[in-house]
Amino acid sequence: MSDRLGELLVRENLISLSQLKDAQDNQRRSGERLAYTLTKLGMVGERDLTSFLSRHYGVPSINLDEFEIDDVVIKLIPRDLAQQHQVLPISRAGSDLIVAMGDPSNLNAVDDVKFHTGYNVQVVVASEPAIRAAIERYYDESAKYEDILGDFDADDVEVAESESEENIVDLEKASEQAPVVRLVNLILVDAIKKNASDIHIEPYEKSFRVRYRIDGVLYEIMQPPLKLKNAITSRVKIMSQLDIAERRLPQDGRIKIKMGGGKEMDFRVSVLPTLFGEKIVMRLLDKGNLQLDMTKLGFEQSQIDIFKDAIHKPFGMVLVTGPTGSGKTTTLYSALSELNKTSENISTAEDPVEFNLAGINQVQMQDGIGLNFAAALRSFLRQDPDIIMVGEIRDFETAEIAVKAALTGHLVLSTLHTNDAPSTVHRMLNMGVEPFLVTASVNAILAQRLARRVCGDCKEPIQATPEQLIDLGMKPEAVASATLMKGAGCRTCNDTGFKGRVALYEIMPMSDHIKDLILQGVSSVELKRAAIQGGMQTLRMSALNKLAEGVTTISEVIRTSAAD
Repeated sequence: MSDRLGELLVRENLISLSQLKDAQDNQRRSGERLAYTLTKLGMVGERDLTSFLSRHYGVPSINLDEFEIDDVVIKLIPRDLAQQHQVLPISRAGSDLIVAMGDPSNLNAVDDVKFHTGYNVQVVVASEPAIRAAIERYYDESAKYEDILGDFDADDVEVAESESEENIVDLEKASEQAPVVRLVNLILVDAIKKNASDIHIEPYEKSFRVRYRIDGVLYEIMQPPLKLKNAITSRVKIMSQLDIAERRLPQDGRIKIKMGGGKEMDFRVSVLPTLFGEKIVMRLLDKGNLQLDMTKLGFEQSQIDIFKDAIHKPFGMVLVTGPTGSGKTTTLYSALSELNKTSENISTAEDPVEFNLAGINQVQMQDGIGLNFAAALRSFLRQDPDIIMVGEIRDFETAEIAVKAALTGHLVLSTLHTNDAPSTVHRMLNMGVEPFLVTASVNAILAQRLARRVCGDCKEPIQATPEQLIDLGMKPEAVASATLMKGAGCRTCNDTGFKGRVALYEIMPMSDHIKDLILQGVSSVELKRAAIQGGMQTLRMSALNKLAEGVTTISEVIRTSAAD
C-alpha cells in the first residue's frame, strides 16, 4: 500500500514528490509504515490523512480520543495481532466487529482478524499514531498488576531470614515462580514504556515499594506485598548474574533484554544492603534515545560556539561539571562523536561504560583489580593517544596525570562534581593541583543541569507578574516578550504536565582575565562575577531563557538553578 498511498497523496497535492522521497528514505531506515512516517515527520496532518483515506476508500473515519472501548471488545483481538497490523477493535454488534485501521486497503489484516475472531469485520479509518497510542493504553500490562498478584496465595513464597544454604535454595526456587518472574518483567517493561531513567525497588520495615524516575523526578508506581521482597530481589539478582547468597555487601550487575523489532535495552543494576533488606536501583540505558547531535542538546548558539572551539583545540582540558543525572555523559559522548574521525585515536576510561561507541576505545574501570582512572590514564599515554576521556576526576593522582596529558599535546575531556563552572577551579586547587597548572591546561569548564520540558500536547499559556520574573533574575526588557507555558496534564505526559527534559548550560572559557584572577587566588564568587562581566551565561540565565521561550516552568527554574 505504501507506494500506492504515496502516489495518491502526491496526486491530491497533500505532499510533494520530494517529501514522498524523504519519507520513503526515512521509512526504509526505521521500518515503520509510510502513513505513520509521513505524520511523524509533519509532512501531512493526522486529520488530513485520515479524511483523505476515508474519502478514497469510502469508509467512515473516527477520532479514537472520543471513544472508551469496552475491555470485553479489546480482548477479542490479542495484543500481538493488534500491533502486527495496527488494528484496534472498537465495538461489536451481533456478528459484526468494527475495527479501526490506519490502512483500510490491508486485506491481509482484515482476513487475519476475521479468522481469529470469527466475526464479520467492518473497517473504520483512524490515524496510525492514534491507533498506536490506543493499543498502548488498552493493552497496558501495568493494568494487569492486580491480576498477577492474584496468582499468589499466602503460601506461595516462604523465605526465612536465616543465611543457611537450604534457605538460599528455597529463595532461588521462589524467585523462579511464574508470578514473581512476570511481576519483575512487568516492572522492567512498564519502566521502558513510561520512559523512566531509573527503577528503585525499596524495602522498608512494613512496606515495599517500586518507584520510577521519570524526567528527573521519582514517582511511586506500585507497592508489592512485603512477603515478596526477597523473592523479587533474588529474581533481579539472578537476571543480573549476581550472587543471591551475598546479602551483606553491595553488588553491581547488568541486565540485557531483547524487545520487538530487534531493539535491545540494558539495565545497569546496583544492589545495596539496607536496614530492612537490599535496595535495588536499575538505570535504563537506551542507546536508541542517546542524543549525539550537539545542536539538539539545548545549547544556545553562543554557548555551542565556545564549547566547539574548546574541544577542537589540539590540546588542553575541557571539564563538564554537575550532579549525578545531569546529563554530563551525554554531553561528553556528543563531544566525542563530533571529534570521532579515522585520523584520531580516542580512548575513554569510564565507570561504568554506559553506551558502546563505534571507533572509540572504551575501558571499563575495575577497582577490585587496581584498574582505576589513574592506572587507565597512565596506560593511555603509552597508547599513542590524541583524545582522552576520563569518566571522573576524583583525586589528586588522576587530576595530576590528566593535567600532564593536557599539557603534552593531548585533548582531555572529563567530569567533576561541583555546583557551577567557577567553583570547579577551586575544586581542582583543593585536590592539590597548582594554580599555574590549572590555567595552563584548562580550555573551558561547562556546568549543566536538566530541567523538565512542558508537554507539547497539553501546554497552555499562563501569566506571571513582572515582579515575579524580575525576582527570579529575568531582565526587565525580556519580561515583556516572555511567553510562559505550563502543561495542563494529558495521557501523553501521565497528567504531570511535563514530557522530556532540556539541558541548561553554563560555559566558562579560560580567558586571559580569568587566568590572571586564578593566579591571584581570588574566591569563586569573584571569579563568577568576572566571568559574568566577560559574557558568561549562568545556569539561572540559561533556565530563564528556556522559561521565556515556553520550554520549561517557573518551578523548574527554581528547582534546577540557584540565583546568581
